[in-house]
Amino acid sequence: MDILKPGRAFSYKDLLYKALIFIGTVAVITYFLPRDSKFNYQFDIDKPWKYGQLMATFDFPIYKDDATVKREQDSIMATFHPYYVLNKDTEQNAVKRLQADYQSHLRELLPAVDYVRHIEHCLTEIYQVGILPTEDIDRLAVDSIDAVMLVDDKLAYPRSVRQLFSVKAAYNQVLMADTARYIPAILRRCPINEYIVPNLTYDATRSETARKELLDNYSWANGIVQSGQKIIDRGEIVTPTVYRILQSLQKESAKRSETIGQRHLILTGQILFVGIFMLCFMLYLELFRKDYYEHKSSLTLLFLLIVLYCVITSIMVSEHILNVYVIPYAMLPIIIRVFLDSRTAFLTHAVTIFICSICLSYPHEFILLQISAGLVAIYSLRELSQRSQLIHTSLYVVLTYVVMYFSIELITENDLSKINWSMYLYFVVNGILLLFTYPLLFLLEKAFGFTSNVTLVELSNINTPLLRRMSETVPGTFQHSMQVANLAAEAANRIGAKSQLVRTGALYHDIGKMENPVFFTENQLGGVNPHKNLPYEQSAQIIISHVTDGLKLAEKNNLPKVIKDFISTHHGRGKVKYFYISWKNEHPGEEPNDELFTYPGPNPFTRETAILMMADGVEAASRSLQEYTEESINNLVDKMIDGQMKEGFFLNCPITFKDIATVKSVFKEKLKTIYHTRISYPELKK
Repeated sequence: MDILKPGRAFSYKDLLYKALIFIGTVAVITYFLPRDSKFNYQFDIDKPWKYGQLMATFDFPIYKDDATVKREQDSIMATFHPYYVLNKDTEQNAVKRLQADYQSHLRELLPAVDYVRHIEHCLTEIYQVGILPTEDIDRLAVDSIDAVMLVDDKLAYPRSVRQLFSVKAAYNQVLMADTARYIPAILRRCPINEYIVPNLTYDATRSETARKELLDNYSWANGIVQSGQKIIDRGEIVTPTVYRILQSLQKESAKRSETIGQRHLILTGQILFVGIFMLCFMLYLELFRKDYYEHKSSLTLLFLLIVLYCVITSIMVSEHILNVYVIPYAMLPIIIRVFLDSRTAFLTHAVTIFICSICLSYPHEFILLQISAGLVAIYSLRELSQRSQLIHTSLYVVLTYVVMYFSIELITENDLSKINWSMYLYFVVNGILLLFTYPLLFLLEKAFGFTSNVTLVELSNINTPLLRRMSETVPGTFQHSMQVANLAAEAANRIGAKSQLVRTGALYHDIGKMENPVFFTENQLGGVNPHKNLPYEQSAQIIISHVTDGLKLAEKNNLPKVIKDFISTHHGRGKVKYFYISWKNEHPGEEPNDELFTYPGPNPFTRETAILMMADGVEAASRSLQEYTEESINNLVDKMIDGQMKEGFFLNCPITFKDIATVKSVFKEKLKTIYHTRISYPELKK
């Protein structure tokens, strides 16, 4: 069992970090949560009400539907007349300019003064009626407005749009007003268009005031629901009338939440809601996953993922971006399952889904779908070692969404023609986005210092430069490491430990022997023993140095920390017994310097490192057996592992006696298989 070491001081810094990450998480999530009132009912016309009895808790009006409102407002706006101001100075300026031009040069173009008087008379009549800008005429036509209000000084009177002139119509009016006496061809000699400009200006202030007065008198409701009145009960059909009442209740509930007091109450509720869930999550980590709770990288990753999904959900709901079902929520438990464990993955997923659900109008359906998809994702991806596994998981998650949602629709709709097919498209998009888990795992691995199974599989490839060099430089050690990897991985599988981690760690645990290969028995050729002429202390130090040399090689080749742990712990704080006992036999009555014969350690502190220590010792000792019988193998395994337990190598390791007994039985089975007696093949008689 992993216990707190005596003398370890209470860390206020760790406590402060946990308090800050808790407060920061709650603050960020609640900041982004929408604070409008939620009307958490899903309903549609001609469908049964699937909730309990709904009673009105306050008086509220029954609002008209949008089509009715538009039709009635359009009818009211048909009587609306925009205001235009008549500018008299425009007429006077145009006439004066015409008279001045006649005196200067127009008399040469026109045959008689009557033509000028005719133009002047026509301009006066046109300006008194009014000339509109072309864009205003087009806008009035689009809005179907047939009359305007003309403001002349302090008086306003209506005038039909048909009577008003455009610049083009005014020009034609001058030309065609009296064709019997004034020839149009002669009139065209005069630049009439220079004296025709709009003299009607849109009065926005008066027009908007008139529009507002018309709409202010409009009634948006055509009834009222009193407090305590029953609206609908379970199983009743939502008729068009009831549908309008429900929509009115939804709209009125949103209005009531807009007051400052209501928003403060909602904010307080959200803080309590999120805070309680996060506190329960931290208690779970404290009680059942203390190693994650004490490790800042693990704690930060867990809280960061929760915050990320809650913030994305809140923003999508608040800004009405797509649909929340396109968010790959199943990615969260997959990431945590790959880096940590299944139980923590599920609980983190559940906490995230519960918090996200308060953003939605239909939380129960959301929780049901996401929890189901999360469970399937965790189960289908127990150990990620190949990219194809993620594709299979995405398919399983999409299938879970489809089946669960289809079952809900069958229960609530009872009609296949009313199935919401767009939801199934969202599920497919969700599955596609889930495939991006693979590159994201790589980024998180580098950012937080985790090691995924994908990385472990890549490292266990014997064609990697380090392992290839090992197979060439120290072939005996390489074969030993391969055998240890097989033994340890099988044992880890049996007790539910991380088999891929043990296998990879076993392949690298003796890489330090590459620095001095001939000093290790399995690599010696021709019976030459370089230890023969060395003092026992020096020989022991050379053997011990394969641990420190291995750590240096691991650092140089950027091996993950979890692999370095196997290198440093596979001998723990044990002694180099051959040279230690040899020294004591030659120096009876004397005590050696134990540190010269003791490995630097530490002792194993995980189940995986403990398994490797046992497998390493058993495999090495098995090579010294005189004969391979069932009895000799059983005795060897029991003696080796019992000796390690007696020396206290597993005291700080979370491995049980039952686990150790299982490991023993696995080693015995594997060694009997490896060293089984082969039959002798007969020779052919001549």
